[in-house]
Amino acid sequence: MLALLPLLRTSWGRRAGSLVAVRLPGGVSAGDGLWRAMSLYRTEGRGQPHSPGYRLFFKNEAGHYISPFHDIPLKVDSIENLFNMVVEIPRWTNAKMEIATKEPLNPIKPDIKDGKLRYVANIFPHKGYIWNYGALPQTWEDPRRKDKSTDCCGDDDPIDVCEIGSKVLSSGEVIRVKILGVLALIDQGETDWKLIAISVNDPEASKFHDIDDVKKYKPGYLEATLNWFRLYKVPDGKPENQFAFNGEFKSKAFALEVIKSTHECWKALLMKKCDGGAINCTNVQVCDSPFHCTQEEARSLVESVSCSPNEESNEEDQVWHFLGK
Repeated sequence: MLALLPLLRTSWGRRAGSLVAVRLPGGVSAGDGLWRAMSLYRTEGRGQPHSPGYRLFFKNEAGHYISPFHDIPLKVDSIENLFNMVVEIPRWTNAKMEIATKEPLNPIKPDIKDGKLRYVANIFPHKGYIWNYGALPQTWEDPRRKDKSTDCCGDDDPIDVCEIGSKVLSSGEVIRVKILGVLALIDQGETDWKLIAISVNDPEASKFHDIDDVKKYKPGYLEATLNWFRLYKVPDGKPENQFAFNGEFKSKAFALEVIKSTHECWKALLMKKCDGGAINCTNVQVCDSPFHCTQEEARSLVESVSCSPNEESNEEDQVWHFLGK
């Protein structure tokens, strides 16, 4: 059965403004339409913010619960270099928030270790995250698939995005971004791609087309990004992070190939053609997926999430770390 919904794509080209239904290899139904600048999504928080039980669920324009990992389309317009980005962490904040890949409908949740909320350290001169940080939906870095360019397997997550525009965004926003390049972080032997992107609604977005434009119009930002990723775990007693390609930022063309590859891995995951381990693939709009559920089932999943109104919340640490050499 075909679905006239903005879901999966294998082709990277189409006539702008049309609504197309396609059948992807393996029976995955897909389509995509012209996306308005205004958001088609909203969020619903459950539980106490800054507490372990807090969850931020997503709804579509019709008010139905969806998965931001699986139900939000990767591409906005197949002709242009436009992608949907799910914002997890606003710039200048410290709380580590993430798409809960192992939970039904994959809400955004706090990252927790040893029962405690995790916060990224302030490394002078930076306060928290130095970009709006998030992920591209419908991508997956397969931990069992070795990347031929890095010789390391994926990190089992959607591909990460550093949005470098001027606006501080909110957790749960879904924005349209232009991809400019990518950095290959090697985290404990796993490939952890970091895309560099800018919101299409940024006042200066028209200036940015590739990674060299970041060097030209935002001098020092890429160097700061490399240094941030190299050092951000050091305050926790861990060694400096390493990078493929000697820390070189690769071009937009290279980044688009990485996105295409991780999208293919995601499609295999949703069609149960590979071992997803503990990844939860429950979705509402990928109709041919064996993990598809009804709107009523999705609502029941959300309502089953327990949240204590009196749950203790934790505020981020304001200690600064001076790691210059």
